[in-house]
Amino acid sequence: MKRIALFSLLIVIVDQIIKIIVTSNMGLYESIQIIKNFLSITYVQNIGAAFSILSGNILLLSSISIIALILIYLFLIKNKDLNKIQIYLYSLLIGGIIGNLIDRIFRKYVVDYIDFNLFGYNFPVFNFADMCIVISAIILLILNIKEEKNAVQSK
Repeated sequence: MKRIALFSLLIVIVDQIIKIIVTSNMGLYESIQIIKNFLSITYVQNIGAAFSILSGNILLLSSISIIALILIYLFLIKNKDLNKIQIYLYSLLIGGIIGNLIDRIFRKYVVDYIDFNLFGYNFPVFNFADMCIVISAIILLILNIKEEKNAVQSK
C-alpha cells in the first residue's frame, strides 16, 4: 500500500507541475504546435469530464471521483497480494483521479492541454492525469478479463 501511495503522489506531482507550467506560460486557448497536423499543446479549461460530459457539474464530478477513490481503496485493502504491474496500474489510476480532482476543487475546472489531430479528426484536448486514468483502466480491465478467463479454464 505504501508503494501505491508514493507512486500515486509522484503522478499527482507531475500532473500538477505540468498544469502549472501550462497555465503560467500560455493564454486560454493558446496553442503551440509540436508536430504539424498531429500534436499541439493547447490550453483549455474543461468544466466537465471526458468529452465535456456533465459540463458544469463540478460537485457531481468531484463526488464521483471521491467515491471512485474510496472504492479503489476498499478493493486494495482486501487484495493485498498485488503484483508489480497491478501496483503501478492502481497508482496511475489513483494519481490521475486525484490530479483532476485537485483541479476541480481548487480551480473549478480541469486544465487540459494535449491536443491530437488524428487523420483530420481533432481529438478532444486532454491531460496527463486523463492518460493515466485511461491507460491504467484499460490495462486493468484486460488483466481482469484474462484472469477470469484463466480461472474458468482451470475448472
